[in-house]
Amino acid sequence: MCPDLLVCRPALDKGCGRGAPAASIDLAIDMTTDPWGGFTMPYITTRDDEQIFFYDWGSGPPVVFIHGWPLNADAWHDQMKAVVDNGFKAIAHDRRGHGRSSQPWDGYDFDTFADDLDDLLTALDLRDVTLVAHSMGGGELARYIGRHGTSRISKAVLLSAVPPLMLKTADNPEGTPQEVFDKIKKGILTERSQFWKDTADGFFGANRPGNKVTQGNKDAFWLMAMAENIQAGVACVDAFSATDFTEDLKKFDIPTLIVHGDDDQVVPIAASGDKSAKIIQNSTYKVYQGGSHGIALVPGDKEKFNADLLDFLRS
Repeated sequence: MCPDLLVCRPALDKGCGRGAPAASIDLAIDMTTDPWGGFTMPYITTRDDEQIFFYDWGSGPPVVFIHGWPLNADAWHDQMKAVVDNGFKAIAHDRRGHGRSSQPWDGYDFDTFADDLDDLLTALDLRDVTLVAHSMGGGELARYIGRHGTSRISKAVLLSAVPPLMLKTADNPEGTPQEVFDKIKKGILTERSQFWKDTADGFFGANRPGNKVTQGNKDAFWLMAMAENIQAGVACVDAFSATDFTEDLKKFDIPTLIVHGDDDQVVPIAASGDKSAKIIQNSTYKVYQGGSHGIALVPGDKEKFNADLLDFLRS
């Protein structure tokens, strides 16, 4: 057990409670003792010696879930249980700077995130994988395919995902103005705890009449957001707003399910789902009427998405 619980978290201190880190040229799975509960928590060591936490549940064809910003792997528990209960293996990781993974000062760009994902798939030797990605995670999925191809991948799912480009430009007039992203960063830097509480309403559509959003939804969002470090919070805004994934999407050569809510207040559908569906050749596009950005967590839409996901996995 760690001698100082206030100082030494396993994901933050590579020397606490574990052996020497794996060499940078190797990828290793490291089972670290959790000081609070005494159980083991799995990590992989990346090529640059960072620690990435992951869940690995069940057995069968692998489904890897990639979370959005500012969340972590816990956002996928409902979907992970659904796929495991139906004969699939479910894996989800915390992106660097989020949740239980390493909290470095830099490296918050999509090339790095995609390479972290490749390190995970390689360390676990996963093949015939279905990648399921939400929001910013959709950029991670797209850049992974752009950089590493689809030799390990059989299908992909983009849920409320940011590709091809969020930022409004002359060539992307449907995008979101830069001032909006500047405001987000200012909110994080001014008082991030209150900012996340305020942001949860729009994330889930709790500001819409007749919504089914619970206080539990909003509390879970806040808890996960507060586990993201402040530097990652700000740097990721720059990354997901301005990165253009158009060329990555053109490299998709696998069946792809695209799901987006037409009332998404975070990643508006006109600049994202609508365009991705036109770029990706072998895609199925489902638009959820009145759907928010938090489809996978909101009662009603969550169950619908789980059913659509399972149908796609079985197809």
